[in-house]
Amino acid sequence: MTVLREDALAVASAAISAVDAGTCMARALPAFLDDIAGAAAWHVIAAGKAAGPMIRVCLAMSSSPPARAMIVAPRRIDGLPPPVECLVGSHPIPGDGSIAAGRRALEIATEVEVGDVLLVLLSGGASSLLELPADGVTLGDLRATTDRLLRGGASIDALNAVRKHLSRVKGGLLADAVRGRTMALAISDVVGDDPSVIGSGPTVADATTYVDALDVLGRFGGHASFPQAVVSALERGARGDRVETPKPGSGRLSQATTNIIGARIDALEGARREAAARGYDVQVHDAPVIGDVRRAAEAYAERLPPAARTSGRPRCVLSGGETTVVVSGHGRGGRNQEFALALAVPLARRSGLAVVASVGTDGIDGPTDSAGALVDSTTASRAAAAGLRPPQAWLDDNDSHTFFRALGDLVVTGPTNTNVGDVQVALLDAGEPT
Repeated sequence: MTVLREDALAVASAAISAVDAGTCMARALPAFLDDIAGAAAWHVIAAGKAAGPMIRVCLAMSSSPPARAMIVAPRRIDGLPPPVECLVGSHPIPGDGSIAAGRRALEIATEVEVGDVLLVLLSGGASSLLELPADGVTLGDLRATTDRLLRGGASIDALNAVRKHLSRVKGGLLADAVRGRTMALAISDVVGDDPSVIGSGPTVADATTYVDALDVLGRFGGHASFPQAVVSALERGARGDRVETPKPGSGRLSQATTNIIGARIDALEGARREAAARGYDVQVHDAPVIGDVRRAAEAYAERLPPAARTSGRPRCVLSGGETTVVVSGHGRGGRNQEFALALAVPLARRSGLAVVASVGTDGIDGPTDSAGALVDSTTASRAAAAGLRPPQAWLDDNDSHTFFRALGDLVVTGPTNTNVGDVQVALLDAGEPT
């Protein structure tokens, strides 16, 4: 079992390394350098968990400095040269720094002239880090709405349909303010890599409407559960009293392009190479692991193949995605830790040895200091031997972090400065414990 656990962590680490933000930028940026060099002036806005390495590589590879530059990240990024303005936003719920960043980004966008290029570097977390509330909506309104939807288990698509219609920078509005060209390079943290969803699509036309946003509120607690200012703003928009977000084919967005430079598939390929090098027969599941975390874990456990060796080798099953958690308890955890905890009993029932590592590639799982957790076919029995409550009791209280901390099975990487969603690594072996 020790070897399987060590290998699972090594394969998960390889997945994260494969989507290193600086490497993704260095690989993609040369295709855009001629456009930057040929512009009358160029400007850059970097937003997200990978903003630091993305803008560093951008500045290092460009032949001339930008006229204006700003970065917003979850923590301060030091050592960047002028003229880069560094701001710190909040995640996963926007804060004062997020508003300051959104305001400055919109100012820069409006200062981009015809013949100029605005380069936007996006990565996971940008939706919360870069924000500017629509007229009549306060930061408090946005915070309460975001918190309610997150706790209710809203998908990223549903959450963003609301956020786009309460913002002055999301849903294509940032690029819509630009008179020159906009080029966005994005590291995708969303299933399907839809550019309109990454960072709430500040450079991409928005196909959702105010009516869609109101429908989301209705599905996650009803209109009375949300701030009145939010409901009123969306209702006025649905009546046509507020301007809609830019739609496909509209105005200045015809001069905007968005390119994906790193995604879940790259992380899984990095994991595949590492697992194969360690002697595993590797299977990559293309279907994403999504939806309610406990249902997703149940389906995942049923889909795992038998532990019997194939061609004399143990098996490795790789997958990725992003689940949602409905928070009803009072504990601490994140979707990866809860996913792992939901697997404790199903893995105990399997024949042979099994280990699953579920990690967030950003190194941050929910409001904890862990990237995820490691669960195996002995987790339930080890918990019982340690005098812990059964796994279901911890699940009921949404307290996966405390459970895995007690067993020493948290996966702690620290912030990775990248983000392509979550990765699951399952290693299956019919052999005896080692």
